[in-house]
Amino acid sequence: MAVVIKNGLNEVLLQEGFPFSPEELNATRNIVEERKEQRLDFGAYNIQECRFDGIHLIICTAEVYETLTVASDDIMPHVSMLFMEQGDVRARIYGQRAPHRFSSLEHNIMYSPYREETAELRKQDGIQVLGMSFTPERFLELADSNGQTLGKMADRVANNKSVALAEKINPRITPRMKTILAEIRQCQFKGGLKKLFLQSKVLELLALQCDQVENDFGHGAVIHNISTRELEQLQHARYLLLQNLQEPPTLAELSRLSGLNEFKLKSGFKTVFDNTVFGYFNDHRLGMARELILAGGKTLAEIADDAGYSSPQHFSSAFKKKYGVAPSKLEL
Repeated sequence: MAVVIKNGLNEVLLQEGFPFSPEELNATRNIVEERKEQRLDFGAYNIQECRFDGIHLIICTAEVYETLTVASDDIMPHVSMLFMEQGDVRARIYGQRAPHRFSSLEHNIMYSPYREETAELRKQDGIQVLGMSFTPERFLELADSNGQTLGKMADRVANNKSVALAEKINPRITPRMKTILAEIRQCQFKGGLKKLFLQSKVLELLALQCDQVENDFGHGAVIHNISTRELEQLQHARYLLLQNLQEPPTLAELSRLSGLNEFKLKSGFKTVFDNTVFGYFNDHRLGMARELILAGGKTLAEIADDAGYSSPQHFSSAFKKKYGVAPSKLEL
């Protein structure tokens, strides 16, 4: 299994093998770790990998100095959970009609029976991504009798067909997910305790992903008459909308930055996200605030500021209107 990196002229810049073979991933029971760091003319990266019980965990930070294509071949089919904490990547997975774009603070779960994958990376700093892969057998074990969403994915995996948890638009990484990702990165355990800790966090993330898709994506309208290009633009518009909760762009600014006229922007949000542009914005920041309250560790004034509200009173009023309870009561 090899990874080949090419530049925009299709020239090979680097070719190297994976540190773990597919056979090792299936066979390993104890946790095995590998770390690699390189600084090259076209970019730099730091990768931490570990494998255990049919799970392969990758923690990566990177910088890219020019547009690159990263191709992998002879890959063992696997189910991948990907959390793009920061960065912009287009992944082409064979068997799917169009590239799957990941922008900052997005996640998804995907499966492809094909043995090749390609990713396109533009010039950028601060890429931060955390991925987990399961062998198909391990994923089917986890999915067995554990909910409708996992069950549907498992049917596709069992029949060796490509599938994504959220087919059209990547869900957003929630505050709770961000906390778990940080806990994984900062894990200080060793040996068997580390394996136990990471297993628990991977399963918690899987449960949160499925719950989010069932609650936020399960009741939306059917997506039709929207091109792949427009879906990408809507995905980018959502990213821009939520990037700065204190000063969100206006509709006119969002239209210009995303490349969609205002009509398509508004109608696209209703079709894809089942909400208006700023209805989606308000639901997102109130949902984030609710998670922060339940997680503890911050005052209501701090949470109100994080969620972009001008005052704790304004936040409390909006929160009570949506959830039927004041945030101070939820805190208790």
